[in-house]
Amino acid sequence: MTPPSFWWRTRPGVAAIALWPLSKLWGQSASWRMNRSPRFRPPVPVICVGNFVVGGAGKTPTAIALARIARRHRLKPGFLASGYGGSEAGPLAVDPERHGADAVGDEPLLLAAVAPTVIGRDRAAGARLLLEQNVTVVIMDDGFQNPTLAKDISFVCVDDRAGIGNGFMVPAGPLRAPLALQLRRADALIVVGDGKVAEPLVRAAARSGRPTLRASLKPVRVREWRKTPILAFAGIGRPEKFFDSLRAIDAPVARTITFPDHHRFTPAEASRLLADAEAEGLRLVTTEKDMVRLRGETGTLATLRERAEAFPVVLEFENVAAVEKMVASAARLAATTTAS
Repeated sequence: MTPPSFWWRTRPGVAAIALWPLSKLWGQSASWRMNRSPRFRPPVPVICVGNFVVGGAGKTPTAIALARIARRHRLKPGFLASGYGGSEAGPLAVDPERHGADAVGDEPLLLAAVAPTVIGRDRAAGARLLLEQNVTVVIMDDGFQNPTLAKDISFVCVDDRAGIGNGFMVPAGPLRAPLALQLRRADALIVVGDGKVAEPLVRAAARSGRPTLRASLKPVRVREWRKTPILAFAGIGRPEKFFDSLRAIDAPVARTITFPDHHRFTPAEASRLLADAEAEGLRLVTTEKDMVRLRGETGTLATLRERAEAFPVVLEFENVAAVEKMVASAARLAATTTAS
């Protein structure tokens, strides 16, 4: 699904207003679901990384950054994901050597390269399988609105250039549930980037007593991307952020091509990308998430994977000490709850 453009306008237009009655029904259903009691409380801390809206907001790189922080606190992290975009319902332990994005989704493959990862539409069953791998902290990539698993701390990622769009709920806007309810359930906001669109949300969070943490996506090996003109292509939630990241380091981006989020490339698309790059003397560059979707492919798609290069980024917190303090606090809270 490609979210409609009117979702991301700062003010609701005619289409959003027309769909507002359906949004009210969606909100009632989402509220009922979020207010249900958890079915399972794991004996280890559970850190959730979610977002208020439909679409990407930096959850996966945030989850990976939190796993690295957890390791510094002598915890063994494991990731729990839904496996969105894959055919497997789970629970299933992800093995990058055996599983492809068509089975488990693209994000779990990125997570599995960092720490043990389990996918499962049933989060409680997924958590139980993850615990069998002796993890000492569960990090949920998405699932903020899912009540199945008890959470010790919930970080909500916010795209600095998108915020909450027009502020309406699905289908009139991008919000997954009523904002007031979501703010009450969040422990902290993580604003990714340095844009200003999210500022009204930051102020609303402050009024609710929720702190805001700042973070940014930093490219790796900056100088390597400045040599040859680039054809950049991406099928992620907000591909313009990827393109802007390349331009921000003075990479010579000659052309950009966008695809829908979680897009499965076809042989015809791969042929076109390869032909355009060859004809114009361009370097094919894409995101790490797009690259894992090409893993295990054959024919023209395999050639595209060989010719294209992934542009790696890492998420860095502005105030790492504050994040570490919250992670340590979640671990203590979980220990106290389990003991009682």
